[in-house]
Amino acid sequence: MQRFDLNQIAPSPWKNGGGSTREIACWPQGAGMDSFGWRVSVATIAQAGPFSAFPGIDRQIMLLDGDGVRLHSAQAGLEHALNERWQPFAFSGDMALDCDLLGGPSSDFNVMTRRGQWSASLEQLGGQAEAGLSAAGLCMVLQGGWKCTDGRILQAGQGLWWSSVRPEPLLAQDEKARLILVSLTPHS
Repeated sequence: MQRFDLNQIAPSPWKNGGGSTREIACWPQGAGMDSFGWRVSVATIAQAGPFSAFPGIDRQIMLLDGDGVRLHSAQAGLEHALNERWQPFAFSGDMALDCDLLGGPSSDFNVMTRRGQWSASLEQLGGQAEAGLSAAGLCMVLQGGWKCTDGRILQAGQGLWWSSVRPEPLLAQDEKARLILVSLTPHS
């Protein structure tokens, strides 16, 4: 289990100047954009513009903070308002999408998997969670505190990621505590 704190991850600005990304984890570690099997990050979208296309990649995005964005592509026949916090939206990275802000800047949680190699499922949980049950994955606290088996408390923006099965029970510290659990499964 690897621990992370989103506040300790430096943002990388986008080439088009429209935002920045904080990469939480990718597999294999150190892989570039052309060779990762899976990648999890948080992005800040600061202005309208094109979304980068990632051929051969399946994507899931979830609004964390802000007013949200409208993703659209006339060519692909897609239009989606990402304006409800913590609700994942899946789409193909093959599509060239445009993004319009629905207000001010927004931050979103992103999961990308290389099609045919990995698949991902996202769950938003409260109460109790069991991290580390999938071949790889990540959990990040959205709200409140979550107690680990070693007694440490994870707060919003903190979490765990793993690249092999290693169960880690987590217990919410109050009824409002929420986390996102990403389970990653390799394809054979």
